[in-house]
Amino acid sequence: MRKLVIEKSAVKNNLAVIKERAAGAAVYGVLTGDGGGAGAVRLAKLLRDEGIGRFAVSEIAEAEELRKAGFVDEEILMLRSTTDREELERLVDLNVVCTVSSVDTGMALNALAENRSTVVEAHIQVDTGMGFGGFLVSEPEKILLAYRSLPNVALSGIYTQLHAARLNDPESKQQLEQFHQVLDTIHAAGFETGMVHAAGSFALLHNEEARLDGVRAGSAILGRCRRTRDDGLKTVGYGEVPVAEVRWLPKGHTIGADKPVVLKKPTRVAVLPVGYQNGFGVSWPRETGFWAMVRRWRKARALTVRVGDQRVRVLGGVGATETVLNVTNMKCSAGDLAVFEIDPLFAKGFTTEYR
Repeated sequence: MRKLVIEKSAVKNNLAVIKERAAGAAVYGVLTGDGGGAGAVRLAKLLRDEGIGRFAVSEIAEAEELRKAGFVDEEILMLRSTTDREELERLVDLNVVCTVSSVDTGMALNALAENRSTVVEAHIQVDTGMGFGGFLVSEPEKILLAYRSLPNVALSGIYTQLHAARLNDPESKQQLEQFHQVLDTIHAAGFETGMVHAAGSFALLHNEEARLDGVRAGSAILGRCRRTRDDGLKTVGYGEVPVAEVRWLPKGHTIGADKPVVLKKPTRVAVLPVGYQNGFGVSWPRETGFWAMVRRWRKARALTVRVGDQRVRVLGGVGATETVLNVTNMKCSAGDLAVFEIDPLFAKGFTTEYR
């Protein structure tokens, strides 16, 4: 059986770092992508045990899953807006904090709330340059229209998303300045902005100015964000599979498909029932540029698996569903446990286990 192991102690360590960096700001646990592959509900329960009471999702199904799992009183922020009536009905039934990203989405939400004789809570989304959605900073009159014209929508917060390309990113700084200009315009018009948040994982860790009333921590929870030396985070998630087969292959035998290796001498190999279709060896290209490409190439060539107390090199690259190891100089038998690095976000065909 393939197992994806999530170390609770490492998650708790990362939460401690996140809270310290938040410096008193409210922390939203972002659970998009099934909790980064760690299982949204199970991760949310661990976060709740550590004092996190606010969560953010991007799919209605994620909000439904949390409510059904007993997250009744916790705040759930939907990071995606919609004008679809059926989706809005479900969001209101779930008592989710909605997102208003345009006049149209605001009017659709207000009309539904008015028809149901209720008031729906929502946050305003501002597009400061990412392009994923939100009111444009160049159109403040439309943002003010939302505050003036939605009597059945309680606007309790406002947020944006910042670039996270690199440290001291001038674009990110400019985005934050534009966001503050929007906030000043709203305040000058006599409206309260409520919860103000701009920092995702990267900005939370590296930009003190972005830590406003709240922060949104997602990939940092699993230590899978862009990392810097001595950031205090621990990488969460590793895989376990039993060795499927051990056998000898003769000199001259070829191993692998994309980057085949010709054996220079008789070699004892172990076959693992895991490959890139399961997420083994797959990672998000969080860095760009030539040297980042070189680092990824070196990492791929140096890919190893731990069997017992020894590190074993992968031969011929990672296959689609199987991977071959060189175990010539070690004791190894079918059924022995192999342990390897894997990003939970890309792990497929694994049973998740919290330890």
